[in-house]
Amino acid sequence: MDVFSLTRALVDVESITGGEERIGDYLFKLLEGLASRFGGQVEKMEVEPRRNNVLAVFGQPVVTLSTHLDTVPPFFPSREDSEFIWGRGACDVKGILAAMVCAAERLLEEGVRGFALLFVVGEEKNSAGAFHAARHGRGSRYLINGEPTENRLAVGSKGALRYELRASGRMAHSAYPELGESAIEKLLDALARVRAIPLPRDPVLGACTLNIGQISGGRAPNVIPDQAEAALMFRLVGDPAPLRAAVARAVEGLAEAREILCIPALRLGALDGMETTVVAFTTDIPAFGGAWGEPFLIGPGSIHVAHTSEERVPKAQLAEAVAIYQTMVKRLLAA
Repeated sequence: MDVFSLTRALVDVESITGGEERIGDYLFKLLEGLASRFGGQVEKMEVEPRRNNVLAVFGQPVVTLSTHLDTVPPFFPSREDSEFIWGRGACDVKGILAAMVCAAERLLEEGVRGFALLFVVGEEKNSAGAFHAARHGRGSRYLINGEPTENRLAVGSKGALRYELRASGRMAHSAYPELGESAIEKLLDALARVRAIPLPRDPVLGACTLNIGQISGGRAPNVIPDQAEAALMFRLVGDPAPLRAAVARAVEGLAEAREILCIPALRLGALDGMETTVVAFTTDIPAFGGAWGEPFLIGPGSIHVAHTSEERVPKAQLAEAVAIYQTMVKRLLAA
């Protein structure tokens, strides 16, 4: 298989979170071909109706290559030039999928066995596929998880603490604001207090950061708003407990803070001779809970263009990733 052609073919199958059925079917058929040629087994692991993880096993798996099937919206198709392949998911995550499949094919052609490919749904939202896979481990000792790290092993990954803030008020005619209570003003005051929370710093992972990603509320310009909401996320670098307490204090009397998601910050494995980095994003690794082995994190592409309208992956890194995944599997099998 050609990694560039496969990357483009995968990009052109829309797989926004919740709509992974087609990309799962595509990869299932592709991996069935490998399994029939090299004596493997392929299965769909139903996570929800029409949402399946895809697992291919070649011998008893000691090493598992894994990444996710879903992308963020909006979908836009592939194109390429001499240096890059472009399109939604080019680096997060279709190029990684292609590199892992091509690495698997080359390993099998060399007679290597004892590894698996595990592709999961839902990473971009709630890691539903990884949580499901964690309940169905197959004895793998090592997990190579794919995310855009520019082909450097990530030795640390920030976590995530996600909240929804909800403020309530009382509607009134906007000409008589004294008769109402503005939920939006209460929410803005709560957010100001949250933004003033001192955030910790870790010597390896760097600073904890806050993003207020969504704000909504109100009924009309001439109505005092009775409801308002905000969605926000902290990128964790340590124990979330002090931050939870600080958020509770900040919003007290103004809004309700509902915790949606907490993923811990991680320290990850390294291998001698491989360049390393630290990443600020979260992954499926915590959701796997060790059920598929000691985790490593590496993949082609830059996270700086993931989730953007300029998403792309360097062709040179795609080709390099195929060789990196082959080498890592063989090194870990020999460990």
